[in-house]
Amino acid sequence: MKRTALFFGSFNPIHVGHLIIANTMLQQEGIDEVWLVVSPQNPLKERGTLLADHHRLAMARLAVDDNYRLRVCDIEMSLPIPSYTVVTLAALHEKYPDREFCLVMGGDNLQTFNRWRNYEYILEHYHILVYPRPGSERCPLATHPNVTIVDVPMIDISSSYIRNLIHERKDVRYLLTEPVHKYLTEMHFYEN
Repeated sequence: MKRTALFFGSFNPIHVGHLIIANTMLQQEGIDEVWLVVSPQNPLKERGTLLADHHRLAMARLAVDDNYRLRVCDIEMSLPIPSYTVVTLAALHEKYPDREFCLVMGGDNLQTFNRWRNYEYILEHYHILVYPRPGSERCPLATHPNVTIVDVPMIDISSSYIRNLIHERKDVRYLLTEPVHKYLTEMHFYEN
């Protein structure tokens, strides 16, 4: 069975911080692939400046095109909105019965994990790889046997930070891969 780590996010836009996390997860023992699961709508976030799904998927694919162990997963685009991880996991098991899935999440998400739908079930049945986030504190769930804290370089880059820089007409080229930067620039995303 291939062991696949699922890295959920809106990726609005995908940036080098996301890729550093995904690549670090690939180095963990037993992880064969990391799938970037592009979410149409996080139930705990406002839609706000979210680009259309097909644009975020396109940018994510451009960002990982040169790494065969990183894939983009669009399964949530065909599921009910808002996207609940437990529903996505059930759909993935049905579609890919030959894979063992685990989750990748930031320390900030682990702190609010008890607000997720059926979080007890997820915690009991899936391994969770947690990367530290600036400002997130260690929470009691960090000691759960199915939770592993992964040493990832702590990079304080966020998609909202990049969107704000673009809106202010500032240079973001080193925060994005070259193909993603080109795509954003040509489409004039986040400028207004």
